[in-house]
Amino acid sequence: MKSSDFSHTASDRKSILVRKWLPAGNSKAVLIVAHGMAEHSARYERLATLMAAVGWSALVPDLRGHGQTASQGELGWFSDHDGFSRVRDDLHEIALAAMAEKPGLPVFLLGHSMGSLIAEAYLVAYGRELSGCILSGVLSPPPPILLTGARIIAKLGSVFKGKKVAAKMLHKMSFDASNKDFEPARTPTDWLSRDTSEVDLYVADPLCGFVCSFGLYNDFLAAFASIYRKSMVFSTLRKTFPLMIAAGAEDPLGGARAFVSLLADKFKVAGLQNIETRLYPGARHEILNETNRDEVMNDMKGWLESELGKIH
Repeated sequence: MKSSDFSHTASDRKSILVRKWLPAGNSKAVLIVAHGMAEHSARYERLATLMAAVGWSALVPDLRGHGQTASQGELGWFSDHDGFSRVRDDLHEIALAAMAEKPGLPVFLLGHSMGSLIAEAYLVAYGRELSGCILSGVLSPPPPILLTGARIIAKLGSVFKGKKVAAKMLHKMSFDASNKDFEPARTPTDWLSRDTSEVDLYVADPLCGFVCSFGLYNDFLAAFASIYRKSMVFSTLRKTFPLMIAAGAEDPLGGARAFVSLLADKFKVAGLQNIETRLYPGARHEILNETNRDEVMNDMKGWLESELGKIH
């Protein structure tokens, strides 16, 4: 297995840091990972290493406003214009480059948390080019009144304070509010995982848990309204498209709200017939950093290998 990183120059000339893990021999497929809000690509090393060991290439970019892709003053900010689509299209460009490098190599996408929403937007726009997708830590849309209120705050903040200014109120409404089910809590981020060592690593990481900008929240909340506006939005996917939806049963952002089954139903209404769901008892938001992470990673590996086998 070989690991390194490279810089992908996006269509708007933005430089995107991409970490890659390659197998010792020829790659049999590519897995592209879209990480969550206020984290970065290096946190997916365990899964990427596991997949490289069985012959997959894993490409994990630091999304705009995150990790080493974020230039000075850009942490927690996507772009001045249409930032969510920009991030989605960055992933698509990286996928196209991988396809061009090795034509015919199957490409799968995994999106976690915010990355799962980006992956859903990717499926709407470019899903026909993929061989399958995993949605991890899926996000249940807020109640309409809360979503509307949050969008107003994000929009007004972007206009009157600035798109790059940290949206502290929205951070409290999302990140801080997620911890209420685990009070009295040891840290403000106990909602991420039952594994205290993983929570401590997240808290100590300066590239994790930061307050995102009004501009990013404006883009992110608008995506909720757009993607979930129509029940048939995923109808462009082929009916046999392989989809796995996985979450922790105690995840306050989706799993605990029974959103896994609701989202699966949404895809079924769109006509998809090859959907697998996994809800892990006791697990919280970051199932890849949970106490049962080996089970989760092996389930994902097994599913990816099984679906790849159906192609060949």
